Amino acid sequence: MSPTTCPIPRCVGIVHKQTSRQAAACAQEAAAWLAARSVEVLVDEEESARRADLVLVLGGDGTLIHAARILGDRPAPILGINMGSLGFLTEVPQPELYQALDYVLSGEAQLSERMKLRVHVHRPAPDGGELKLIDTEVLNDVVMAKGTLSRMAEFEVTCSHDLVTTYKADGIIVATPTGSTAYSLAANGPILFPSMRGVILNPICPHMLTQRPIVLPDDRTLNIRLTSESEVYITLDGQTGMQLEAQDRVQIKQSRNRVLLVRNPRIDYFGILRTKLRWGER
Repeated sequence: MSPTTCPIPRCVGIVHKQTSRQAAACAQEAAAWLAARSVEVLVDEEESARRADLVLVLGGDGTLIHAARILGDRPAPILGINMGSLGFLTEVPQPELYQALDYVLSGEAQLSERMKLRVHVHRPAPDGGELKLIDTEVLNDVVMAKGTLSRMAEFEVTCSHDLVTTYKADGIIVATPTGSTAYSLAANGPILFPSMRGVILNPICPHMLTQRPIVLPDDRTLNIRLTSESEVYITLDGQTGMQLEAQDRVQIKQSRNRVLLVRNPRIDYFGILRTKLRWGER
């Protein structure tokens, strides 16, 4: 997943944080700036998902994840502009917006390829087969977590047909390298460099303290079966989800699709970690 050059876009879709007046105003200004340079601008999300050569995101990491979801399997590059503090995914601060756009239009911008996970949720059917309830992709993580008042849940986990273990825990997080700095990090998971090839399997508050997060090869398939009657919800990239039932099976494997992010040439990944996680501060 080495960096590649971003093609010069002729059609740019703009996705902004819907609850932010600042982001909405910035979107209008950016649209006028692009139009003045003979770039077609799309503001409708569905049309952007179909046609945009580049998606300009104005918001935070959650807005960028939303943009990646609407793109689906289209490999259109995403330029993330953070409307607040620096983000892990939205690397460019708002004051550098037009510098970043100039950089992209010059044909010199570099892309970072990020892996996604394919997620299927299966439920036992009365005829002995299985019903497929969810078929989607995530950029960050899949989280299976118990409800607030629910008892500890039990999950049987296999990795490409090999039994890993049965977890008794508050839940399980399966994260990509990109998602390693999200919920998984808060649950004491490791940080993976975003271009690495690997998947994090991270139990949330396991009953056995020796059950620690593990990094698995990205060519393996995980199957996680809820074996208890606990109230458990699955959440996909923190944006969509559903309640699981006992014996539901969640299958997670690497997607063939990638998310392409325009890199900020003014800061590297370790600079982002130092800023966001306050490394080196006293």
